[in-house]
Amino acid sequence: MENGAVYNDTTEPQAKPPRRPLGCTVRHLWGWRLPTKALQAILSLLAVICEEIVEACIQCGGLYFFEFTSCSAFLLSLMILCVYCTDIYKVFGEDNVQRM
Repeated sequence: MENGAVYNDTTEPQAKPPRRPLGCTVRHLWGWRLPTKALQAILSLLAVICEEIVEACIQCGGLYFFEFTSCSAFLLSLMILCVYCTDIYKVFGEDNVQRM
């Protein structure tokens, strides 16, 4: 008898974990936190769109600052959603995510 045959006959194959689409999970962002972050992303995107509708302004400094902050909020909330709702959370590790 070959060693491989004995090993294969006595060993059960390991079950593969179920694959999630794009590695999506809500395990790390549960409860009220997930809808809050999603609402934050939607509202900040809406703010960016509303700011882009303005065609002319007299003093545009405040408008440019509003554009910068709303765009930054949108990108950061998307990043948080991506990190907490995908397998990236495990790749980076909990300590590094909390530090970030």
